Amino acid sequence: MNRLSLTKRPRILSALVERTAINAIVRMTGVSKVTILKLIKDVGEACLEFENKALRNLPCKYIESDEIWSFCYAKEKNVPHDKQGKFGYGDVWTWTALDAETKLLC
Repeated sequence: MNRLSLTKRPRILSALVERTAINAIVRMTGVSKVTILKLIKDVGEACLEFENKALRNLPCKYIESDEIWSFCYAKEKNVPHDKQGKFGYGDVWTWTALDAETKLLC
């Protein structure tokens, strides 16, 4: 099995953090799109595992919470009838929680 080199991984992740399009990263690095998407999945799983271990029993006193609304494909009222109720179409809500003292965002 081929492995993505340790020098290319940070280069790809750095470009992603800078909001570079995946197709542009493919052109810049010569790495396939499938490999980049797999790297994103692997890094996401590693981050989830770290957060599940590290963010336990926090001494937070004051939590500021908020929600962010957006839409995927179309706003809920404009989603075609054949796509209504399906995942990936309509309103999208993201909830956030911020510790007022440490500025930890979850």
